Amino acid sequence: MSVLETMKLRRRHTRRASLFERDLVFAALKQSVVMLNPVTMFRNPVMFVTEAGAFLSTLSLFHDLARGTGNTGYTLAVVIVLWLTVLFANFAEALAEARGKAQAESLRMTRQSTQARRLVNGKEQRVSSDDLRQGDEVIVSAGELIPSDGEIIQGVATVDESAITGESAPVVREAGGDRSGVTGGTRVLTDTIVVRISVSPGESFLDRMIGLVEGAVRQKTPNEIALTVTLAGFTLAFLMVTVSLWPIGRYFDADLPVPTLVALLVCLIPTTIGALLAAIGIAGMDRALSANILAKSGKAVELAGDIDTLLLDKTGTITIGNREATTYHPLPGVDRDRLVEAAMWASFGDATPEGRSIVTLGEKTLGDRAPVEVPSATMIPFSAQTRLSGINLPDGKQYRKGAADAICDLAKGNGHAIPGQIKATVDDVARGGSTPIVVAEDSQILGVVSLSDVLKPGIQDRFKRLRAMGLRVVMVTGDNPLTAAAIAREAGVDDYIAEAKPEDKLAYIRKEQRQGRLVAMMGDGTNDAPALAQADIGVAMNAGTQAAKEAGNMVDLDSDPTKLIEVIEIGKQLLMTRGALTTFSIANDLAKYFAIVPAMFMLALPQLSALNIMGLPSPQNAILSALIFNAIIIPILIPIAIKGVRYRPSGADALLRRNLLIYGLGGVIAPFAGIKLIGVLLGAVGVL
Repeated sequence: MSVLETMKLRRRHTRRASLFERDLVFAALKQSVVMLNPVTMFRNPVMFVTEAGAFLSTLSLFHDLARGTGNTGYTLAVVIVLWLTVLFANFAEALAEARGKAQAESLRMTRQSTQARRLVNGKEQRVSSDDLRQGDEVIVSAGELIPSDGEIIQGVATVDESAITGESAPVVREAGGDRSGVTGGTRVLTDTIVVRISVSPGESFLDRMIGLVEGAVRQKTPNEIALTVTLAGFTLAFLMVTVSLWPIGRYFDADLPVPTLVALLVCLIPTTIGALLAAIGIAGMDRALSANILAKSGKAVELAGDIDTLLLDKTGTITIGNREATTYHPLPGVDRDRLVEAAMWASFGDATPEGRSIVTLGEKTLGDRAPVEVPSATMIPFSAQTRLSGINLPDGKQYRKGAADAICDLAKGNGHAIPGQIKATVDDVARGGSTPIVVAEDSQILGVVSLSDVLKPGIQDRFKRLRAMGLRVVMVTGDNPLTAAAIAREAGVDDYIAEAKPEDKLAYIRKEQRQGRLVAMMGDGTNDAPALAQADIGVAMNAGTQAAKEAGNMVDLDSDPTKLIEVIEIGKQLLMTRGALTTFSIANDLAKYFAIVPAMFMLALPQLSALNIMGLPSPQNAILSALIFNAIIIPILIPIAIKGVRYRPSGADALLRRNLLIYGLGGVIAPFAGIKLIGVLLGAVGVL
């Protein structure tokens, strides 16, 4: 079996693996013990205090055994449950990390050293891919692996990217466009290309992602840091309260041994969310990786959940893809065949898909009478600045096509009158949702060619989902305002940027940010780089240029323009999961309070027995029941922490009500029922 096939199988297996797959569980169990190192535990203040309490309780147990005093059976049970609580918390984080490492396995395998054919002064030189440096040029032919990340500078080829994306269909990569980016470890299937290496060894996007997933220390996001500080504050407050209970107990002649005080502290501090917090953050990045999204930081994934405005390119995202020439609109007095011929001549120098479609339609229309390219002609390539393309023939003839204002300016500049019918024709085409392309011969306007767009199936429903999340969707297009407005109405977007140039995208993003909104956009071209860098979430397509990938804080390996919607849903699910489990953790502390505090003092203060609403038979039974529940709820919630709370697109108010009902009310009810059940079972087996 080839390495490529092995990687495909690994990716397929990793995506379908169950949450508690045996290999992952064994790896997580080993790591859970390693993580007992106090230096490691100190990163999580809540669980560090729990571990310290377990250690003190263990010392108390040894003291009682040595002196033959105290209830050693009860103390032993408390010690075991405390250490299990710490191990369960470590297991949650270790399992999330193990899943991330398993998902990164196929990416790591693509870093294998391969032979590369480096071009030096026009001659091939065989070197290892590890010896390639940024700026080197390599030649890659059919059947060979691309040795490192780079951009195609010469040629066009089909590439098998399944080792990276998991998709079996090959893709076309070509020089000179926005789909020139290639990734190391993918295989060229046809033709030969020249690739300029864009990174040095160990600096590719795959290397960065693997380092992020498998790094020894995971960088916490700002929200996670803030929550950690808050939980540490709660822990400190309850620690002070618990310490003060010992002299209070002595005053009322109530015996409060160290294990009992530790049990109270561990049950009252937010151990549930403290145990699961790291796992939630790691799992969020794992879900992004499962969706073939390389996030440069956990902050980017989390920030996606707070996005307010979404910028989407029209072509390939809202519409099916490249526009195609469909109809000719000659001006009065202009022969239709003359317009078709002029449009073809003007498009020979246009390498864009739209330009090629005009040539294709012309060949179908004129048949054998269609013109053919003249090698000695001077091509005028299309550019975003001029917004026109054309050709200068050896006999002096000049043909141009492009945006209406660009061609009209050209005609006026050369002393030709602007036909009165041209504006009405352009407006009619634009109002129909098509893009008008004006054609001129020797600066004389002949007519218009319609380029038609087709909306992607189901795109309106997707926009409804985004609107339900509270997002504004903005369409970015190079079309004129009339065409842009027609497509925007049909697609159902909230706003649009017509005749967009790179500086227009950048200006729009800055305007939204000045109004306090967070903006996300996706791009693939070098001209998208400034906007990707400015946006709060910039998703670059893996097939795009290196400049775009460097500017964004995420890279979509699938190069799917609609992936930005999935990114936002992953971010919102991460935030919702953390909020839901935090709510549950704080809510279930209330029930544990009613279980433990009355039990600790009701012998010395019989009046407190009225608060023993669970009817637990003894202080030891109540304390141990609450402590056991506190421990076992952590592994029960691990699937939710790692898979995430099920996300349904809806407004913030609806999400808040749902979470309070399920995780707030549930967090109060579940511990009452759970602690009572454990107490009954302990009594039934004669433990307490």
